[in-house]
Amino acid sequence: MSDDTNAQNHHGFARRAMLRGAALGAALPLLPTAAGGATSSAAQPRSAASTPDPDSASLRWLGTAGWRIEVGRRTVLFDPYLTRFKTGLFDAAFDPATQIEATDATLVRDFAGSPELILVSHSHWDHIADVPYIAKATGARVVGTETTFHLLVAFGVDPLQISVVKGGEVLDFGGGLTVEVVASLHSRNKKHAYFAPGTRTAPPATVPETISDLPEGDTLAFQVTAGAGGPALFLMGASDFSERSADGLRPDVAMVAVPSGSATHRYAPRLLRALGRPPVVVPVHWDNFETPLREPVVPDPTMDLAGLIDQVRRESPASRIVVPDYRSVYGGDMRPRR
Repeated sequence: MSDDTNAQNHHGFARRAMLRGAALGAALPLLPTAAGGATSSAAQPRSAASTPDPDSASLRWLGTAGWRIEVGRRTVLFDPYLTRFKTGLFDAAFDPATQIEATDATLVRDFAGSPELILVSHSHWDHIADVPYIAKATGARVVGTETTFHLLVAFGVDPLQISVVKGGEVLDFGGGLTVEVVASLHSRNKKHAYFAPGTRTAPPATVPETISDLPEGDTLAFQVTAGAGGPALFLMGASDFSERSADGLRPDVAMVAVPSGSATHRYAPRLLRALGRPPVVVPVHWDNFETPLREPVVPDPTMDLAGLIDQVRRESPASRIVVPDYRSVYGGDMRPRR
């Protein structure tokens, strides 16, 4: 397995290479690079001195696209969907009128902690359903689209607690913790469409009750620099992107959403090139997110995880591929903490 990495900086932020591979339900190991560990033409070897400090941050996958990132005593959440409920999506009986279930406070306590910041990629239920409760219970600042703002206000979140962004903002939260907002796109199905499109320009007249009351409302990606000298993490909530917006970001780790089809032209190769062929690639949003978070990962059979892995190997052979699990906590070097 090659440890060759790409030593590039973006906006002067320190970058670190990281990550490990956890089993897919204890079945898939850390995936090696292509035979011989050949470095792609865009990658340059990174010195051992640039290896991130294991104590610089810790990360835990929350399933779907979600992550919990710890920087010292500070917690950042991305798309935390913890209270999973059945919609029929994984049983060929999807019901858009499924009621939004109340948040499980115990799950929030155990998995979300006490965040100071919540980043929301878009407003579909499997990304935003638990955000109102977490925001109100913890006082965390929420960063998201205008649609996210209006929906959260309808759920009773203080408007002053929400930062509306569009893409292009670089937000400094102090202590080396920065968030670059990246204009992005939502993935599409085989008919080149997606569930609950549309945006909101004002809060709905009534509190949203069903999952169809939560439109996509535009999609964002985020690049989080996890503290001074910490890793740069590219976070996606859907398997499409704006190539021109992502170009030149150069993250250490790219959390790449797995597509369910080929509606987006050359999705993985274009994304990897735009990001500078990241040293570490982590497939996300490939799990059945209606199974309990406390249980082992159950793959979504419609998501082409193996296909994405194959494309990463071919397009960026020097990248280390990591298949995460729910139970592991990773250090700042993204190797599992014991």
